Amino acid sequence: MAAQRNALVLGAGIMGLCTAWALTRAGWQVRVIEQAPIPNPRGASVDQHRLIRHAYGAQAGYMRMVDPAYAAWEMIWAALGARHYVETGVLALANHQGGWLAGSRAALRADGLSCVDLAPDQITKRFPMLSDTGIAAAFTLPRGGALLAERIVAGLAAHLATQGVVFEAAEVTAALPDRAALRLTNGVARSADLLVLAAGPWGPRLLGTRLTGRVVPSRQILVRLEAPPEFRAAWAAAPMLLDLAEDGGFYAVPPVAGTALKIGDHRFSRQGDAGADPREATPAEIEEILALARPRLIDAAGYRVLGAQACYYDVEDREEFILEAAAPACFVMSGFSGHGFKFAPLLGLALAAAAEDTALARALPGWAAGRDAPAPGLLAGLESTT
Repeated sequence: MAAQRNALVLGAGIMGLCTAWALTRAGWQVRVIEQAPIPNPRGASVDQHRLIRHAYGAQAGYMRMVDPAYAAWEMIWAALGARHYVETGVLALANHQGGWLAGSRAALRADGLSCVDLAPDQITKRFPMLSDTGIAAAFTLPRGGALLAERIVAGLAAHLATQGVVFEAAEVTAALPDRAALRLTNGVARSADLLVLAAGPWGPRLLGTRLTGRVVPSRQILVRLEAPPEFRAAWAAAPMLLDLAEDGGFYAVPPVAGTALKIGDHRFSRQGDAGADPREATPAEIEEILALARPRLIDAAGYRVLGAQACYYDVEDREEFILEAAAPACFVMSGFSGHGFKFAPLLGLALAAAAEDTALARALPGWAAGRDAPAPGLLAGLESTT
């Protein structure tokens, strides 16, 4: 009988956990190192929700990864015995005719995906809480929704513990890719047959030159609101809102499954320290988000702020994921730029396949960056859920 292979995963955010899940399925014995309780309240993955939808501007590669991502999530739901997802559909708006919305529309239709254009005067008729002032283009998509992120992270960690995954609470002072090893602050060294570095916004500090100039932490503000009474039912039935102005715009997640209405900045700040900065949002940061949303909301003054916080993303300049071999027995996962959560189970499965095959490891970066089709065998772990 062959000796069991051991994998060491740094980070118990969604990327680390989904990779641990995929490696466990492939027969690896996995240890996960995490610096804080799980879910880590300072982690990039930990918030009430993250979004999944096909609209991706002109990034057709990521658009084409969404259906396989849905299939990978079905595998997660089966493993957890719970479905932490709420379908909402999508409403995309823009104050100009070109840009992200036009790119999304063209890519969707080129691949035969249905999106329905709306004239500006239809917006308030269908969505009475929204103003149509300044809208130049809009469409809806029937599929898309909210992944309940905190519940997913907590549920997946609990499930993996029952599957033999070992969780170790520790901070790391150095990653040693060539040795597939980590050096911990308590002086202990951990090594394995395979090392996966999924440290989120802490990655650039640990990996130094490999990510310097490619990935930066980015402080992002989320504001939770209570709508005026006359609009609460409309918001409860609303699709996710992507309101993308030329200067970036904002997104809104309707109140689903007991969560609050949430709005966030679609722009990246590209600044901040994930380890040292406070997670509380300042009044000025809250006001900046509200200023983006007010022109779109009827009776904007009637909305009450329930809370606000900062989260940190690891942002790659082109918003392309970094999933690559840093050494023969070490993979780096980084640069997920706020939109990687939806793909985490799919990326985990691909990494587990690439860990067994050097040809797949070479093909992994181009596919993960949204540029290449998956190489044959890269998604072999994706079981049919139909």
